[in-house]
Amino acid sequence: MKHDAPILVTGTAGFIGFHLTKHLLDQGHHVIGVDNLSPYYDIRLKEDRLTQLSHSHFQFQPCDLADHDAVTAVFSSIKPKYVIHLAAQAGVRYSIDNPSAYMDSNMTGFFNILEAARHHNIDHLIYASSSSVYGASTDYPFSEKQPVNHPVSFYAATKKANEAMAHSYAHLYGLPCTGLRFFTVYGPWGRPDMAYWRFTDSIMKGEPIKVFGEGKMSRDFTYIDDIIDGIIRLIPLPPQPNPNWDSQAQDQATSMAPWRILNIGNHRPTELEHFISVLEDAIGIKAVKTYLPMQDGDVRRTAADITAIQELTGFQPRTRIEDGIPTFVEWYRRWHGNNA
Repeated sequence: MKHDAPILVTGTAGFIGFHLTKHLLDQGHHVIGVDNLSPYYDIRLKEDRLTQLSHSHFQFQPCDLADHDAVTAVFSSIKPKYVIHLAAQAGVRYSIDNPSAYMDSNMTGFFNILEAARHHNIDHLIYASSSSVYGASTDYPFSEKQPVNHPVSFYAATKKANEAMAHSYAHLYGLPCTGLRFFTVYGPWGRPDMAYWRFTDSIMKGEPIKVFGEGKMSRDFTYIDDIIDGIIRLIPLPPQPNPNWDSQAQDQATSMAPWRILNIGNHRPTELEHFISVLEDAIGIKAVKTYLPMQDGDVRRTAADITAIQELTGFQPRTRIEDGIPTFVEWYRRWHGNNA
């Protein structure tokens, strides 16, 4: 991957987008970041992330991806060779009460990215899907080859739709597309709507934490640095049509088009009770727990089969929660000290 080839990162003020942009800049790449700075959570956090990205090789452009003309103008002005599309309306539970926000950002926004990418001869489009597409499946660990026909949240439905939209563009226009199914990403500069952030906030304030699923849920918690390592390894590896693809084999992960789906996770699920225990140790305070049933849109367990991305890139997640959680807590205290 040439260092002078412009890389466009959408959602650059978001959690994963910020970390990816910072790592690319540290490697000497030229990055153009776009974000609409949605107030879905504290805008100060997004502004502080952008402050950390001050660099001669970084250009920030405010842009609402649901605005077709604005997206077209960005692509026309910078002519990127690689696009990493991470902007989206996040949150499973928020999608239950606010589905229209997901239509604008996750559907219309992604369509505009696809259209701009195919008209500007992009070498590789990498976009964020989600482990939530596995929905009601209990076939663990989740494999990209298995069907994902039963999403249990509208957020998951939009991500499944994104995968299908990308396939049609790969097939019709030869646009190389890789969809990444992220598994519960955590770490410094994370999202305040995520459980680990809310737990931390409540424990430090001496307030009870709500433990859904009676604490028996488990998640494939994946540290942010491992996620970024996987993405960067993939950028110079656009998918090729699979010459051995057979519709009868029910392989949902590859195609006769330049398109693929990859899990990117830790592949070591952690029960929520243990996760909270590690968090308590890092904070130095015991949590007061209120146990509640599972919420609508939640799933009991996530577990990633990461064989495909390992074979393709050598990706190997290295961060245990016993290491990642203390690093997050240390950052959390520092950031709140600066933003009290």
